[in-house]
Amino acid sequence: MAIVHFPLKLVSRRMVAPTVAHLSFLRDDGLPLDYIPGQFIQVHFAYADGTPAKRSYSLATIHDHALGPGEAVEIAVSYVTGGAATALFEGLPEGGQVTASGPYGRFCLMPNDANRRYLLIGTGTGITPYRAMLPQLAQLMETRAVEIVLLQGARNPDELLYGDEFRAFADAHPGFRYLPCLSRELPPEGSLHAHADVRHGYVQNALAEFEPNAESDIAYLCGNPNMVDACFEALKDAGLPVPQIRREKYVSNK
Repeated sequence: MAIVHFPLKLVSRRMVAPTVAHLSFLRDDGLPLDYIPGQFIQVHFAYADGTPAKRSYSLATIHDHALGPGEAVEIAVSYVTGGAATALFEGLPEGGQVTASGPYGRFCLMPNDANRRYLLIGTGTGITPYRAMLPQLAQLMETRAVEIVLLQGARNPDELLYGDEFRAFADAHPGFRYLPCLSRELPPEGSLHAHADVRHGYVQNALAEFEPNAESDIAYLCGNPNMVDACFEALKDAGLPVPQIRREKYVSNK
């Protein structure tokens, strides 16, 4: 099947971490982007010498698909000093256009899952698929009484992408537990994440606390390859079969 390219027009940008921008686009051809939460798009551009280039970005869009495909196309972009994609997005004005293709990928919640709990683990921009999944997770909690644990790894509170949204979702849904795992700096007292469900250290070190169980759990791992590998081994050691561990590694591209 031929890959279809389409234009995206930048509608807004905001910083969600010191070096990560949340960019919101609309398809500039008037068509919706029908996607499954957890999928990604590719943005196509050219290096300074004209060589074609592309970068992959998970969709961060929150949309209730019961209402039909949405218009927004939202991604989180890490700004890397000297990066070609960084220059593209930093220099893109509101109303400016990029070319994209997709959606791609199978890092999605499966309709035939019969598990009792999801363990969702992410670092950096690898947290974005879980933001897109929130409406689906709310429905699963209501219809199947599924429990969800979201472990988000970061160095400090400023790097918790969408952390305020995850915390608000947890407050509104008793079946959803949100745990920031901060490797360097804990939140100051009185701040949003100065909360009992904050851990000091890496996400892979917090995983054992939840006693992963092959009878009840399906795990999703997304983000830094070292974290994904460490959690994958820990989950296998806990007895989870490989089909119950779904992975997507994020390698930083400039």
